[in-house]
This record gives sequence, structure tokens and C-alpha cells, in this order.
Amino acid sequence: MVSKLPDGSESFAWWELIKWIADPLAYLEAGARRYGEVFTIKLRGFAPFVIISNPQGIQEILSVDAKLFDSGSANNIVRPLVGDNSLLLLDGDRHKRQRKLLMPPFHGERLQAYGQIICEISEKVASQWTEGNSFIARSAMQDITLEVILQAVFGLYEGERYQQLKPLLAAMLDLTGSPLRSSILFFKFLQRDWGAWSPWRRMEQRKQEIYDLLQAEIDERRADREIPGNDILSLMLLARDENGEPMSDEELKDEMMTLLVAGHETTATALAWAFYWIHKLPEVREKLLQELDSLGENPDPMAIYQLPYLSAVCQETLRIYPIVPIAFFRLPRKPVEIMGRSFAPGTMLASCIYLVHHREDLYPQSKQFKPERFLERQYSPYEYLPFGGGNRRCLGYALAQLEMKLVLATILSRYQLALADNKPVKPQRRGLTIAPDSGVRMVLTGKRDRATRAIEPKPVKKEAVAQ
Repeated sequence: MVSKLPDGSESFAWWELIKWIADPLAYLEAGARRYGEVFTIKLRGFAPFVIISNPQGIQEILSVDAKLFDSGSANNIVRPLVGDNSLLLLDGDRHKRQRKLLMPPFHGERLQAYGQIICEISEKVASQWTEGNSFIARSAMQDITLEVILQAVFGLYEGERYQQLKPLLAAMLDLTGSPLRSSILFFKFLQRDWGAWSPWRRMEQRKQEIYDLLQAEIDERRADREIPGNDILSLMLLARDENGEPMSDEELKDEMMTLLVAGHETTATALAWAFYWIHKLPEVREKLLQELDSLGENPDPMAIYQLPYLSAVCQETLRIYPIVPIAFFRLPRKPVEIMGRSFAPGTMLASCIYLVHHREDLYPQSKQFKPERFLERQYSPYEYLPFGGGNRRCLGYALAQLEMKLVLATILSRYQLALADNKPVKPQRRGLTIAPDSGVRMVLTGKRDRATRAIEPKPVKKEAVAQ
């Protein structure tokens, strides 16, 4: 027998949606305090979904045969950003095929090849900062991460098309850059063309301009008979399905748009948070600099990647404020039992990343930034899951981790930075993600050279770090 949905707020669904848009983390915490590890959220305009923050329950969800769940059909909220053919919206064999196609450039030898590119781009962007002047860390990091995506993943290094893509994408994403502006993704009545200045029209116009540029790139690649590159677009153009048919232009553009949107803004936000915590807590910064300096001049990017305290800083950054608060919904195709409770087919099950990351039994003093916790113990994939899990785990998680570490190492090793003010930075909804409300305003105070570095850095505890 299928049980009814778990308890949850029964107040006016419009009000619940407003609270969810305005402050999703506070909303989740309030639900957990009142209802515990499993509760139901009912928002106006959306099907009810069940929040689960128990690691055992999450393991049961992620360990079930992926064929028993659908997920893409529950992600319609991202459709306006990435199109109908995005990997995020696919299920079944089509999802499996597309994911298999897109995975190789994000792992293995290709991933290592991106290391030097990331360091060079980081130095290029940071070299434009002027001493004494402030800048917004999230915007600066977005410059770096978008450049990485364009170069390493799309093979675009220069040219008019390359120059046009960058501001267009930033402008489109900024249309959902605050809780109020994010409402366009949650209220259907806002998803209409109300005239020249309506947010929906501007979003559609920006998206169409980006798609036109992507189409031009596709056409140029198809017309080029020379040996294709080894970037992801070249691989997608070569791909054939079981009938020998290539991907359509519409499929190509939607997948490219997904990588552009999901592949740079999320990492930029994580980096902004990392710079905030590192400079808010002097002891973290000093410990990290000691470890970085221990590698000497011009270290190998993969040596940087292996540094334990740097890894722990990045992990703690993604723990305390994960970029997305809940993992992809899972919709069972037939009744499924989770933690002794049976759920009906089509029940939206949501593993709550944020609440798991703030369980006091796993992370004592969870509101405090403590990288050492990741040096002291290993966490299972159901206790620490900033990139989601199962067959819906973020495709670019390895690239994101590499990027975070190399950007931080490159900039911190060469530049002295400080927070521009002492005001606490708070988490705020930015579209479907959680970002620092101010973007983290920082100031360049000087450059670091060999004379400013510790001659004999203190050793850093190097226990195994969960990856």
C-alpha cells in the first residue's frame, strides 16, 4: 500500500512559493525544524515534492536502478534557459546516450590538459586589477570560468563570435540575478512578452542572440573539411546514434547552451564564496598560503590539485553553501520504498544537499567554516554531495574542482587581496542557485613575491581527503 505524502506546511501555496523564492535556505531549515528529516513542500504552480535529508534515505534513492526513476521531466523550470533538448531535461536511453557522449572531455587526460589553460586565464584576468581599487569577486570569477568553457570546451579563443558570446550570456543570466528577478522562473504569468522592457522578452532576445552565434559556429564547423578539434563541440558534431544519424542543430545548440550556463556560473559562484571565507578568516588564509608556497615557483597544476588543505577549503566552501540546495528530483515509475515509507509513482523525491550538509551529527558547528573537518574524516557520497549523485551527478564536477583549486592557487600565490568591507556576506537566491548577496567586493592591496612568502612553511596535516 502506498502511503500518503509526509507532513508539510499547509499554509497558502502562494505564500509558500514566495518564501521559497525569497530565502530558500531559511525555508528548508524551518521545515526541518518542524517536520524532521522528511517533509513535503507544496508550492503554487508546482507538484508537491518530498524533501529528504537523511543520508540513509538519500542512499536508498541514489542506489535504486536509474531505470526505475525519471528526472528530466521534473526539471521544466530550467527549460527557458537551456531549451527542450538539454541533458537536464532528458530521461531514459536518450539521457544515457547524451551523457556518455558529453562525458569524455570532462575527465581523464582531457581534464589534465585544461590545467595550464586555467592558470593562464586566471593570471590574465587578475593582472587587470589595479592596486587600491575594488572589484566584485563573483564577476571576476565569471570572467575566468566563462573563458575556460569557451576555450577548453568549445575551442573558442578569439574572434568576433567569441567576443559577442561573453557579454550576451552574462546579460541573460543577470536577468535572474536576485530573488525578485528570479521570480520569472517560478511564475508562469511572468513568462510572457509584455513589451520591449519585459524581463521575459529580454531573456528570449538574449537567448536567441546566443543561439544565432552557436548556429554560426556549428555551420562553420560543418563546412570545415579539415580534421576537427578535440573540444566537445567537435565530438558532438561527429557523434552518431544507433541509426547512424548525427545530432540535429537544435540538439547541438541546446546542449551547448546547457554547458555554457551550467559550466561557468556555478563555478564562479563557488569561487566567490571561497575568496570570501579565505579572507574573512585569516588563519585559513595563512594556512593555505603556507601550503601553496611549499610547492615553490611555477608548480605543476596537478601537484596543486593534490594539495590536501586546498582541497579541504574547496570542499568546505561547497558544503556550507552548496550552489544548489537540492539535487535533481527523482520520479519513481512504480511504487518505491524509502526509509520504510512507500511512495507512489510520480512522487517527486528531492535529496536535500543543504540540510544534509548542515546536520550537526555529521558536521558539528555546521554554520562555521572549518576546512579541517575534511582532513579529519571521509564523508560518504550520501553525506557530502555538492554535485548531486547517481546518474544525475553534475557532469562537470571534476572540471569544477580542478578550476576552483587552480584559480585560487594562481591568484592567492601572486596577489594580496582583502575584503572591501567587514559586513557579513549572506546567501541569496540567484536564479536556481545560491550566491553571495553582494557578489563579494574585494580590493587588491598588492602583489606577493618570493620575499613575502614563508621560507619554511609549516607542514599541513595531510590525511586523506574525500573527493
